[in-house]
Amino acid sequence: MDSSEWPEPVVPVQSLSESGLTEIPARYVKPPSDRPGAVSFLDGPEQGLKIPVIDLGGLVGDSGERQATVQAISDACKEWGFFQVVNHGVSLDLAGRMKKVWMEFFHLPMEEKKAYANNPKTYEGYGSRLGVEKDAILDWTDYFFFYLHPDSQKNLDKWPLRPETLRGTAEEYGRELVKLGGVLMKVLSIGLGLDEGYLQKAFGGGDMEASMRVCLYPKCPQPELTLGLSPHSDPGGLTILLADDRVKGLQVRKGGAWVPVQPAPGAFIVNVGDQIQVISNSVYPSVEHRVIANSAEERLSLAFFYNPKGDLPIGPAPELVTPHHPPLYPTIKYREYRLHVRNWGLHGKLAVESLKAV
Repeated sequence: MDSSEWPEPVVPVQSLSESGLTEIPARYVKPPSDRPGAVSFLDGPEQGLKIPVIDLGGLVGDSGERQATVQAISDACKEWGFFQVVNHGVSLDLAGRMKKVWMEFFHLPMEEKKAYANNPKTYEGYGSRLGVEKDAILDWTDYFFFYLHPDSQKNLDKWPLRPETLRGTAEEYGRELVKLGGVLMKVLSIGLGLDEGYLQKAFGGGDMEASMRVCLYPKCPQPELTLGLSPHSDPGGLTILLADDRVKGLQVRKGGAWVPVQPAPGAFIVNVGDQIQVISNSVYPSVEHRVIANSAEERLSLAFFYNPKGDLPIGPAPELVTPHHPPLYPTIKYREYRLHVRNWGLHGKLAVESLKAV
């Protein structure tokens, strides 16, 4: 297959949703074992299961507060692979503007959005599918993917021209989230017992890569038969998610159960990706998560990815390898791993676990 083409014509989910259909097309219907089932959104919180909410203000407190904050994040990474952060230093006004401009973009005329259609080779732009597997069962979502850092990767020509404030807002947001990502990388390094600059250096220092996927989950007439996003762990380093605080949808796997995530006011949801699982030699696991569709309201979420430079080999940190805890993964360049994931599409933890067999 030509790597610049999708295997089948891409149909934006939003156009299906707005057409008024009462049944979803067969290619969105998941096998019974993969459907969301009858899990109500209250199942997790009712059982007291909630991903931790951590106040980053503790990092600028006295040494005891700093230590407690680092420990809380380390515990959350080991236990959940997910946590929420408040007092993170990113302006809530900026976060609100970011949601607003992207919601406006998704409500532009379809032809205008299609001018930004992406392809599997660059992946940048407007799209509705993540993998290139032919005849794959698709997810109920549209998205816009773009690079933010470094400047050599960022291609403003591929960013929407409308709404007019989108480019400036996205650039400002990108700068703020790169800063926040850098803070979290230090905390995770210390939590692993490594030098505070270890993870950042492993990612390429200032040449690390940052990108975003803004997802629109349109209203779905049969949410019980499909998913907004299939179960997967994130292939990169760290994900910092600005979730829709009006409409829930994100669920995190905990043991055999799916726990719904209720975004805390003004928080970002942070999760560890496969690259940190590899570097930490599985001390900090990347955890499967999925998104549920719903019939009542459309939903918008903005995922920021803090990733290693593509051509750097990533493997377990030698400091975390012992006779009792040998290296679980080979060393592989992030670019090669990402391609591996893109070819397969979203299949739980299959991509990272398949490395073990290499």
